[in-house]
Amino acid sequence: MPNLTGKTAIITGSTSGIGLGLARGFAAADANVVLNGFGDADEIEAARAELAGLGAGQVTYDGADMTKPDEIEALVAQAAEHFGGVDILVNNAGIQTVSPIEDFPKDRWDMIIDINMNSAFHTIRAAVPLCRI
Repeated sequence: MPNLTGKTAIITGSTSGIGLGLARGFAAADANVVLNGFGDADEIEAARAELAGLGAGQVTYDGADMTKPDEIEALVAQAAEHFGGVDILVNNAGIQTVSPIEDFPKDRWDMIIDINMNSAFHTIRAAVPLCRI
């Protein structure tokens, strides 16, 4: 990955798995990184501290609920305010449930759509006016 000094990356769903791996890469390339996701507060702080030690950029955490457009907009606005703009957005947040259709919980379906699809729209919509590129 190229040197990303001075660039800011928001990575949704980055407290574990693929998102955390991506965040490690951006942090190691000296980008400022905004982590987002659910999980144990101590584990998230440990991951944030680890990433902060990988490069020259700062690493912050925002626990915005990706099913809530207002929280998504606040995440993006706070990142832009803190770092002076947004350069990279990785819409990685996602969940899954496996169940026969006749047993599939309707509320779980709505959450899957909100996180896997709607949150991408809302983060892009909030980030584009604040992008520095």
